[in-house]
Amino acid sequence: MPEVSISDRATLGTAQSVSPLGSWNSRIGWGAAIIVALLAAIYYQVIGKLVVDWWQIPDFSHGLLVPPFAAFLIWEKRKTLLAIKPAPSWGGIAVMAFGIAVLLLGVYGAELFLSRISLVILLAGLVLYFGGHRFLIELRFPLLILILAIPLPSLILNQITFPLQIFASKVASGLLPIFGVPVLREGNIIELPLMKLEVAEACSGIRSLMSLFTMAVFYGYIMEKSITRRVVLALASIPIAIAANVVRILGTGLCVQYWDPDKAMGFFHEFSGWVIFLVSLVCLFAVHRTMILFSKKRRRAL
Repeated sequence: MPEVSISDRATLGTAQSVSPLGSWNSRIGWGAAIIVALLAAIYYQVIGKLVVDWWQIPDFSHGLLVPPFAAFLIWEKRKTLLAIKPAPSWGGIAVMAFGIAVLLLGVYGAELFLSRISLVILLAGLVLYFGGHRFLIELRFPLLILILAIPLPSLILNQITFPLQIFASKVASGLLPIFGVPVLREGNIIELPLMKLEVAEACSGIRSLMSLFTMAVFYGYIMEKSITRRVVLALASIPIAIAANVVRILGTGLCVQYWDPDKAMGFFHEFSGWVIFLVSLVCLFAVHRTMILFSKKRRRAL
């Protein structure tokens, strides 16, 4: 029988001790690959249609930024997540079952919102089942942020869009006479001396509202540690976006009256959208700075 040297025994011992770990990591890798493949097989149509909507429909274009930001949040928490000992929970199966039920309801009920949000529910169930409650708690914000990328149902969107159209046209028609422009408003139609100005769905402000709200959430998370200030920033984006849209319609009406109707409805209308959105971001930054200054003065007073 051949002799085995001490160094050979050490090598064999090391190989025997490492082998189970390598096998375990291999099983985890294969398991993750199978789960990803199953999700891709189930959701490829749902995700494909969602990406197309982000790319082609301006109202939903902010959705392109949400998944990368969610990935950034997970990467930022990587050390915390690696330090957590996985504690799989059977409750994850119930959450996953609920997610599949929502998916079936969305597919057979022809409701895109349900089929899309079911993916978020299913991901939460997977995290709970394989990682446990602590994993889910740490990943709750990245999961919730994904909801911002999902367009609202048409029923809810219409209930928001139409009141925004009426409000914007009412306020703009009230401000235009101050600048010497006579107007007559009928619903969302503003009649000017040179032409009729229609505040259509695209001009309701829902696009800037959703985009600014999403940016406010991003900005608040990165720049603020206080949850209260984050919430205030997110809520402040709503009146800022609505006011910005009114200013845009007011500017369009003034250009129609005092410049050129064709240019007002063409170049100015498109270019002003970007300018107004940048101004809205500046206003959001101003709200943040005001909160910081107020907090410092309050601490000094105390």
